[in-house]
Amino acid sequence: MLTAAFPGSFDPPTFGHLDIILRAAAMFDRLLVVVAGNTSKKCLFSAEERADMLRSLAGERKNVRVEICDSLVVDFLRKENAKLIVRGVRGAGDFSYEAELSAVYKAMDSGVETVFMAADPGHFHLRSSFIKEIASFGGKVDGMVPPLVAEALAGKFGRG
Repeated sequence: MLTAAFPGSFDPPTFGHLDIILRAAAMFDRLLVVVAGNTSKKCLFSAEERADMLRSLAGERKNVRVEICDSLVVDFLRKENAKLIVRGVRGAGDFSYEAELSAVYKAMDSGVETVFMAADPGHFHLRSSFIKEIASFGGKVDGMVPPLVAEALAGKFGRG
């Protein structure tokens, strides 16, 4: 059984994240969506809130499981007997960062491989940080995030 992991902060989940999840779920026997619980980023949503949103978005897909990870990703992968990491890339800047991150994963565990998935061109502009800023000023984020995420953002910013 081929198991892959898609780790990220997902703060908040976007249509770009969902696109990668759906495409990766179609490619692998099992996809673990790994929510970073212990991150250096200051997150708007708790790890539990992010995981709950992703579980709702993944729906009834039997081969997708959402987990919170409070350890190193490679340690999580070992525990789950997974050797593949899925990373979405929007452009050259993303690829440069993701290639470096892939090398770090490989240095920690030589058996780990990274699969890069090009973002759908319609999602190149989607960045969680941009979306949070737009939402904080009451801007429309409808085309950037699923409705349940838009509602959660409005609630966080007192606009719900």
